[in-house]
Amino acid sequence: MLPTLASAPQDLQLLKLYLLDLTGLSKDALHVYAGMILIIGVRLVWRRRGGWLLGWLLALGVALLVEWLDMRAERIEANIRPDAEHWKDIWNTMFWPTVLLLFGRWLHPRPKPKTLAMEDPSGDLPDQSPHDSGEESPSI
Repeated sequence: MLPTLASAPQDLQLLKLYLLDLTGLSKDALHVYAGMILIIGVRLVWRRRGGWLLGWLLALGVALLVEWLDMRAERIEANIRPDAEHWKDIWNTMFWPTVLLLFGRWLHPRPKPKTLAMEDPSGDLPDQSPHDSGEESPSI
């Protein structure tokens, strides 16, 4: 049976409880790992320019969606948590993705510029081999 939007809050709660039981992590640590997995996963798939920002935006979107679903589940169960706890969850999810967004550009080396000597080691002209200099080789 496929989950519906109406059952999504309860389904998410069951999934989180399953992951907590499976991993032995705390709820806060689960948020930290989720944020890291999202941004690094996007960065591994999207290697082009803008990958860090795309990963950060995805992590933010998922963090906000999950907290919205958490608040809906709380209303259904009549077990409302303070807003500060929801903000703490978003903070835990977004801390390391934000650090990676700000400093990610320095994590991979820049390509080295090619020098003229390395570009054309064969001769003066690009289509000329080192043995084809236009001069006749001395015969013995």
